[in-house]
Amino acid sequence: MKTRTGIMVLLFLVSFQVQGESVRALIAGINKVSLIDSDGVTVPLSYVSSSLIQIEGDTRFFRGIQLELTAPQNYLNYRGSLAAAIYGELDHTPETGTADLECIRLGFDPLPARIQTIYQIPLRIDHGFRTTPYATVLTDVLNTSAFPLLFRLMPVIKGISDEMERLIFYLNVKPILGDEGALRLNIRYPHNLPNRPLVVLIDDRVIDNPGEERLLKEGEHHLVILSEDYRNLNHLFVVERAKTLDLTVNLMDTTPLLIFEYPENARVYLDNIFIQNPRTPCPVEPGIHEVRFQVSDYTITRPVMVQRGKTYRISLSVDVNITESE
Repeated sequence: MKTRTGIMVLLFLVSFQVQGESVRALIAGINKVSLIDSDGVTVPLSYVSSSLIQIEGDTRFFRGIQLELTAPQNYLNYRGSLAAAIYGELDHTPETGTADLECIRLGFDPLPARIQTIYQIPLRIDHGFRTTPYATVLTDVLNTSAFPLLFRLMPVIKGISDEMERLIFYLNVKPILGDEGALRLNIRYPHNLPNRPLVVLIDDRVIDNPGEERLLKEGEHHLVILSEDYRNLNHLFVVERAKTLDLTVNLMDTTPLLIFEYPENARVYLDNIFIQNPRTPCPVEPGIHEVRFQVSDYTITRPVMVQRGKTYRISLSVDVNITESE
């Protein structure tokens, strides 16, 4: 008999949780939650008023939202007289003022006897929240489609005093961010060699669709691009928390390059041909080449073995060494 009664009570509670309610709410304001204002918006509430909680903009970086309810000092004289309730799946989005709503109650909690009460609402499965003496997880994981939500203060005892009716509470709602940001990778190909095969790795993991935006943990990451048609690329980049990094990389073909460094009055010859603009990287074919620097009557010649996909820096320096001996 006890087992059957327990099952009936359980079924009643389950049906109660998913059943819609008709609520008449005095909506005092709107708590808008967004990345733009990570400190949140504060709305004053009385013991019978409510606030509409809306999410705006990009929510990919949200682990959840945090509700901070601050009570006046005198509320400690009326502990146990109020509760907080949260509702979702509102049949319409109301304006401030009195509104009649059909909605579903998602959470309910008697207000504890303290000045500040913190509630957390998870928005992803791996939220990591748990109820502690300092914060209460008010609902199960919610999809952003459940918004807007209605947060409501309500008396749970009869006979509210005149002083209690005059007390003002303050509700602040702000996002709880995850520890990741986003990467948008833009790969630019050489005009003479477009769209050849390549392999893209981020942190040693092969990326199948590198052009797609992806979430990465905040911090430093390593990008590698491997190809037989382009020069291999190694690049470090940093992802900031709750921000999107637009990273553009320019691929280069495997033609070897020579970069010359020399005094201003020097002339540079490559394979006996005078180089007009030696400050600009000079493309060459793989193989052995001859480089000659000429400074007034002084000439120095060196052979250079050039390999495909490499860059060579060739420097001519004039130095004076002074040594001292006893």
